[in-house]
Amino acid sequence: MNTIRVILFLILVQLAVSGSAQFLSQLHASKTDALYTTYAAPLSRSMYKSDQGYQFQWFDDESGIEFISKDGPNLGIAFQNQNRLIFSLQEHYKEPVVTTSYSDLMKYFYYPVKDLKVEVFFAVYSSEMTIVEYRLKNDGIYPLKFTILPYLYYPSSDSTNKAEHQYWPDGYKFPLQKKRDGWMTEHNIPVLEQLSGHLNSTLRYDSVLTFSFKNFTDPLSPSTGFLKKLNHAITRQKRTTPFIDGIVSFRTITMQPGESTSFRLITTVAEPRKMKLINAGRPAGMAGMADYGKSGPDLEQLVKADEQAYSKIPKLHFTDKDKELLYWSCFSLMRQCMMPPEGECKFNYYVFSREPKWGWGYGGQVFHESLSMLAYAYMDPQGAMNSQRVFMDRQKADGYINYRTGPYLNETIETNGKPTSSAPWFNFENFEIYKITGDRQFLKEAYISGKKFYKYYEVNRDSNNNGLCEWGAHAELESVRDARVAVWDKVGWAANFEGPDVNSMMVKEAKSLAEMAKQLGYADESKKWQAEAEARGELLDKIMWDPETRFYYNVNKKDQSFNFNATNDLRIKEIIGFLPLWAGVADHEKAGYLVEKLLDTAEFWRPYGIPSLSAKSNYYCPIGYWNGPVWVQWEYLLYRGLRDYGYNEVANELASRVMDNMVYHLKTDHVFWEFYSADDRQAGWNKAYIWAGLAARFLIDKN
Repeated sequence: MNTIRVILFLILVQLAVSGSAQFLSQLHASKTDALYTTYAAPLSRSMYKSDQGYQFQWFDDESGIEFISKDGPNLGIAFQNQNRLIFSLQEHYKEPVVTTSYSDLMKYFYYPVKDLKVEVFFAVYSSEMTIVEYRLKNDGIYPLKFTILPYLYYPSSDSTNKAEHQYWPDGYKFPLQKKRDGWMTEHNIPVLEQLSGHLNSTLRYDSVLTFSFKNFTDPLSPSTGFLKKLNHAITRQKRTTPFIDGIVSFRTITMQPGESTSFRLITTVAEPRKMKLINAGRPAGMAGMADYGKSGPDLEQLVKADEQAYSKIPKLHFTDKDKELLYWSCFSLMRQCMMPPEGECKFNYYVFSREPKWGWGYGGQVFHESLSMLAYAYMDPQGAMNSQRVFMDRQKADGYINYRTGPYLNETIETNGKPTSSAPWFNFENFEIYKITGDRQFLKEAYISGKKFYKYYEVNRDSNNNGLCEWGAHAELESVRDARVAVWDKVGWAANFEGPDVNSMMVKEAKSLAEMAKQLGYADESKKWQAEAEARGELLDKIMWDPETRFYYNVNKKDQSFNFNATNDLRIKEIIGFLPLWAGVADHEKAGYLVEKLLDTAEFWRPYGIPSLSAKSNYYCPIGYWNGPVWVQWEYLLYRGLRDYGYNEVANELASRVMDNMVYHLKTDHVFWEFYSADDRQAGWNKAYIWAGLAARFLIDKN
């Protein structure tokens, strides 16, 4: 009997684990659920120069249910039934319910009118091709007659060549211009600006209407029902240029009770030379689109591939649906930002964001964004290690690793004749990744590279040779905190100060090297690195701790005082004063004082996390930049420090506060943000930002 019980128990456990592995395939999510709904191609079918991502627009009552892109194209579908046009979300009988969602695809269903069920399968198949399959079914007991209106709109091109605008019964050709922003132009980032787009369908239309909103705020804009509503939605959202072109197609269908039908829309956006025309203006390789729906990719196989890709993610037990959706959404965000080897990158790498695509976030990797690999390694161990190998591959003989490293960029930002590196989290990241992957070959490579990098910082960032570092070259960029920093703005340039930030990082770098050496069997080297960490930590603790205010501050590198332009003008309480907790520098008495300060609601213990500057400062702004907002990756470092000192309840409450605001935004706009307000339900500036995915570690570590 006991044997039978054990077998039954094991079967139930296996079923539970198996079921949880398919969590994102078994959703029932509405627009008020905390689900991330931006999509881009999987790594295996991504291309840097022509990459195209989309956000699912399903939460704005006055807009259509669309797949939108910052620079176009935007794709949607409307319905007409008994002379009633159903375009905006609020006009539908039942709103969308998402049943499957991964980083590159989703499924959902909704009812535009009673009894007409519309199931949609959307997949960003590659950087250049998107497939949308619509399955329509009459769930009622009476025949249904309705008209479907698939539509597409995009920013107007500078081109006046009519040959670039063509349509036929099952397709449409259009030009698409994606101008590089100033940063991309300055850095010669080779994204394609002149593209050729095609919208093809397995469905032949009754009629087609092309349209142009020369300026959609113009009262003379088209007033036809559908175009008027579309114009209103675009104007409200202000999503793109005020010059819009597009097409809407019409097909009337009658469906008997229980009858079903389906069709696909395929949008291709690629370099014009890839889209040579043949046979009545159809793009090469895509002629005869009526057959493409039968011979194209099996969409269900794409789901299976995603289930496999997500299978390594730890299966946690959740009682909170919001946290569970946040957890899995974090991995979708991080996976989505990964790109395959291209250009100078011999290994996979990441960008900060793919949709929307913006210059600063599309150049390549930086150490502070690579903190996200501490979570991503659970999903894709090899991918996380290879991302770090991108840095190792570019490392100079003297140990220098440049500020930003991408497929077409080696950004050094020379200042006063010296190159800018990145904040030293390199060895910490590598050892954390090793603890997850257990890959000793990676550990060996990382240790060799990491020793050289540490020595570079030690030699080049200690200008007075006193055992403490300052930020160098373009010091503000190197410090991570690159704008609206109270000390930088109110006191002086970052290179003038030895700080608890850079030196806590260097302590952690040395400790990580000690652990790596220990794992590799280099006992003597391990002891040397540990001694190095302790010596720097003691100096940091002695010089940067202020016994009067019981906090760590920057000091003037000339005399190690808190004075620069005036007495004690460096005693500004910023988030960096807590980093000695993460580095393990503070003794338990000082840790207690720091936690007491952290829990002060007038300064740092704010509703949604620890702000980057004390709220008592007159420079504080909860939605500024580095003068108040909550930055998820720094919150995680404080979380780790609190746990290391035994303040588990405080750590868990901090994590909950941070995640609470993240969940709110996933529920309202369904995106992750670069930072979040510490005080209210705001976020900014850039969305779909990779390092927000590190929030998954709050949940993994707690469990």
